[in-house]
Amino acid sequence: MPAQRTLRDQVIVITGASRGIGLAIAKRCAIDDQCKIAILAKTTEPHPTLPGTIYTAAKEIEQVNGGHSHCVLPIVCDIRSEEQVQSAIDQVVKQWGRIDILINNASAIAMTGLEQTPMKRYDLMHSINGRGTFLCSKLALPHLKKSKNAHILTMSPPLNMDARWFELHTAYTMAKYNMSMCTLGLSEELKPHHIAVNSLWPRTSIATAAVANVLGGDALMNQSRTVDIVAEAAYQILTLDSSSEVNTGNFFIDDEVLEGQVPNIDMYHVIPGKQNPSLDFFIDEPYKGYLKQQKLEEESRAAELLMKPQIAQILHSHL
Repeated sequence: MPAQRTLRDQVIVITGASRGIGLAIAKRCAIDDQCKIAILAKTTEPHPTLPGTIYTAAKEIEQVNGGHSHCVLPIVCDIRSEEQVQSAIDQVVKQWGRIDILINNASAIAMTGLEQTPMKRYDLMHSINGRGTFLCSKLALPHLKKSKNAHILTMSPPLNMDARWFELHTAYTMAKYNMSMCTLGLSEELKPHHIAVNSLWPRTSIATAAVANVLGGDALMNQSRTVDIVAEAAYQILTLDSSSEVNTGNFFIDDEVLEGQVPNIDMYHVIPGKQNPSLDFFIDEPYKGYLKQQKLEEESRAAELLMKPQIAQILHSHL
């Protein structure tokens, strides 16, 4: 996937960018290109278990951007509020005159079944994930129409209708798929305006606070890839020519985007040399080499089991 442009002087709005994948994308965009980045998030005070606030995130972006504070705009915003989102959009346009890219990263998660999901949590997920994505896209649209290379990139999975992705966490899957349906519909609706609308999803677990605190702790963190793989994939997508029809309506997977673009995908493993990182939700197709490596590991475990009686016999003979 060769990049067609750079992000130089582009104005980027990212939701939920105080930490994790959103922050990593912002920092990647800021490294090589003198772009302007507005980060929208609610976190203004440090959380007991989740690192980072909107202000610490802005400082990190400044540091990789050569200390250019005028290129970063932190905006406190709850994307459930139409008034707050409109105010944020207005602030960005007042500051920099336009918007070229919207990244819908903000998302809420609760991996719970029907009986364990309070309706308050259900409403939270749906108001942030689906409604928030739709709202931010809607209010940014008048400005995206004026851009020469406009993109909407949403962090959501392919629409996989296998029941196993619903049975244990129907509410979360519904909320996340609402984001993906925005991509599906808006990519067609906005095609006449040459606005590229795509989704991006990691093939494997990504080492974020959500993984550490909600999904799997240290064990899953150690079987994950870093946020940098998603950030690099996002950068490659955002530098594509938005007027090309092949560059819209896609549900990109991070390592597929980077195939041929980086020397070795394994460089993104949390533990260098770690094989078989855990596959992410909604992903059926394993990464290249997964099955081969899995077979090798199974053969190795089988060999260990066969050797145990022999080892025990040798030890016994020396007693």
